[in-house]
Amino acid sequence: MFSLITFLPRAIVQSVPLLLGCVGETLNEKSGSLNLGIPGVMYVGAISGVIGSFFYETSAGENFNPVIGIIIPLVTCLLGSLMMGLIFCLLTVTLRANQNVTGLAMTTFGVGFGNFFGGSIIKLTGADVPSIALSATSKAFKTSLPFADKAGVAGDLLLSYGFMTYVAILIAVITSFVLKKTRTGLELRAVGENPATADAAGININRYKYFSICIGCMIAGLGGLYYVMDYANGVWSNDAFGDRGWLAIALVIFSIWRPNWAVWESMLFGGLYILYLYIPTGANFAMKEIYKMLPYIVTIIMLIAISLRNKHENQPPEGLGLPYFREDR
Repeated sequence: MFSLITFLPRAIVQSVPLLLGCVGETLNEKSGSLNLGIPGVMYVGAISGVIGSFFYETSAGENFNPVIGIIIPLVTCLLGSLMMGLIFCLLTVTLRANQNVTGLAMTTFGVGFGNFFGGSIIKLTGADVPSIALSATSKAFKTSLPFADKAGVAGDLLLSYGFMTYVAILIAVITSFVLKKTRTGLELRAVGENPATADAAGININRYKYFSICIGCMIAGLGGLYYVMDYANGVWSNDAFGDRGWLAIALVIFSIWRPNWAVWESMLFGGLYILYLYIPTGANFAMKEIYKMLPYIVTIIMLIAISLRNKHENQPPEGLGLPYFREDR
């Protein structure tokens, strides 16, 4: 029987990687950079966090400190994601390579990078199954608020999540505020809309692009770390991340480049992603496979609907995906 109380928390947990990936890509696109490497960035962020967590958890043993166990994978995740952002900046901003090709190459590279190091760590553990279990670190990440159990249904729906769930929502709200209400956000949007005009106004184009791409990639990388440590209970297995990175990119368009809207829409897609588990189909496996298609069907419908609306505020930045040559001014 369908239970909203059990469905909503799982939908929210499922939505957090989508939200972080979407906010990260939104920052990239607001500066005019179309980064199709976000799935690879999330993968590298996840495996970087796993590497840091694995070596600390193995060396600490019974002396495992939850605070240190959280800080180390967070730092290694951010560093790995930053590395991917810098590579993308070097190729597309400095060397002016094609952004579409570079992004796709980075996705392939990120998945290969994660599988290589993930497989190497699995061999180090000597496990019989092709996966890594970081239970102590996962427990630290999933620790809910101390009074959640006493709040009844409200506690289950609103307070029973790990700290990264609330951090993800806070990041989305802060990013939306910065883009809309601050001078930095205004200048960043100007770079994405018309870099030549922004350059003529004295705005450093390359600095803003480097800044937004690197920060965006670090945010997206946190989505990969969250998936492993919270959603997957600290279990890493190669190629298990699925297509969440691509859904996150689609959510950027669905949310009309507004990170605060992405909070609700990622929850919608998180619910659609797991809805097939809650709809009784009996032995009819064909229907279950159809229900698994729901998030992709809704994505296609929404992309068509948004493309038919000609409002300027619903359109992508005018300079999106185009390299900037100062000599063309």
